[in-house]
Amino acid sequence: MQKALVWLRRDLRLYDNAALHYALKEGGQVWLTFIFDTDILKPLLKGELDANGLKHDRRVDFIWQGLKQIDDELRKQGGGLIVRYGQPTQCIPEIAKELDVNTVFTNHDYEPSAIERDETVRVQLEKQGIRFETFKDQVIFEKKEILTNSNTVFSIFTPYKNNWLKTLQEKDLSDYECNPKPGQLAGIPKKLSAPFPSLESMGFCPTGIESYLPPGSEGGQAFLEDFLHRIDQYQVGRDFPAIKGVSYLSTHLRFGMLSIRGLVREAHRRMLAGSMGATIWLSELIWRDFYFMILANHPRLAKGASFKPDYDNIAWESGATAKKLFAAWCEGKTGYPLVDAAMHQLNQSGYMHNRLRMVVASFLTKDLGIDWRWGEAYFAEHLNDFELSSNNGGWQWASSSGCDAQPYFRIFNPITQSEKFDPEGKFIKRYLPQLEKLSKKSIHAPWKAGHIELEAAGISLGRDYPLPVVDHDEARKKTLVRYSVVKKIT
Repeated sequence: MQKALVWLRRDLRLYDNAALHYALKEGGQVWLTFIFDTDILKPLLKGELDANGLKHDRRVDFIWQGLKQIDDELRKQGGGLIVRYGQPTQCIPEIAKELDVNTVFTNHDYEPSAIERDETVRVQLEKQGIRFETFKDQVIFEKKEILTNSNTVFSIFTPYKNNWLKTLQEKDLSDYECNPKPGQLAGIPKKLSAPFPSLESMGFCPTGIESYLPPGSEGGQAFLEDFLHRIDQYQVGRDFPAIKGVSYLSTHLRFGMLSIRGLVREAHRRMLAGSMGATIWLSELIWRDFYFMILANHPRLAKGASFKPDYDNIAWESGATAKKLFAAWCEGKTGYPLVDAAMHQLNQSGYMHNRLRMVVASFLTKDLGIDWRWGEAYFAEHLNDFELSSNNGGWQWASSSGCDAQPYFRIFNPITQSEKFDPEGKFIKRYLPQLEKLSKKSIHAPWKAGHIELEAAGISLGRDYPLPVVDHDEARKKTLVRYSVVKKIT
């Protein structure tokens, strides 16, 4: 009888899961496993620790809680999740051998380090006479499935999107049924029934993320149902951080607690029915596929290369001054309220509104003159929904070094962005309460407020709130000079 092991990675759900579907389809016993990868987790333990010597990382906690949900569901059906803390290249072959499986099933990962890891696992399993089967699951179209008329990879989003929509068929959005037969989800053998690793045993502490971002497919479905009541107005509210205008599904999608096929199916159906909100949201999901495709075809981006090589000639700020400015940006102490409020949102919750991601990225690169890679790394450390492809794509878009990026001379004005997208200052007040008594006009640029207004608001600039670390108009001039080394601007 066929025996199969399903290796979960960034597909943490028991429904519409390609690898699980094909494992169950073979008809034999099926086990599921997840490896807390030490090659990924140990670097996260660097930096500040709590009083017990534990690291605060919301993502690890979020994954851990999601896995507990999966384990509970599997145990109800007679199975259980085999969870290990170690190197997958060692753990997967060991578990597969102990279970005496014929095949290990998993879903594609597109990051260069993951591709290398999977190849190592495949070779080791092959030596043991075990097949290694992988499937497309986290995107709708991958790698070179969407090409130009000349059979080359797209580098501009709009024609890619148009071709993506033209190519889309009903079968691309069909659910992968994951309905096990009675007894097919096998119990964990005694030799493999080690306790579920605790967060503390891996060096991490509980973070309380579940209080505002409920984990697992259950949490994802609840957020999705809430968003579907608002999706038709998505295009109206998505740019305003003070209102509930976006989906808040990115973290569940990042870890595969929701199926991308289900989300696209819902958005596409509503788009065909005339919903502008669903049309714009679907476009955002296609951007996700686009950036996955870009990374898969240009793996050098994972090593810090600019998509446009000429942009690697830019001389960014360096030395003590750059470090001081970067620290002000990280800590939300730049003196520009919208930028600072956005950074406080990120630091306090692991979330940042998409409009604000563009604002703070533009500010770091084009107001402070700091290398986009510094910002990319900071987001990678702090974002709950961190995704290498999208994070790299977003930062290179903002710095103008990426594919289909904004032109280098487009420089967001942090004051006008604030006035346009947080006109009442509600978002700013939420994260910078010391500014709540300023007028709607002055809250966007406190240094422009008169002495009497500042005194009435109880604010002393430089004490209660920082003075601007740069002058935007002067910074803009320096940026245009800085970018003049670029030979090609398209």
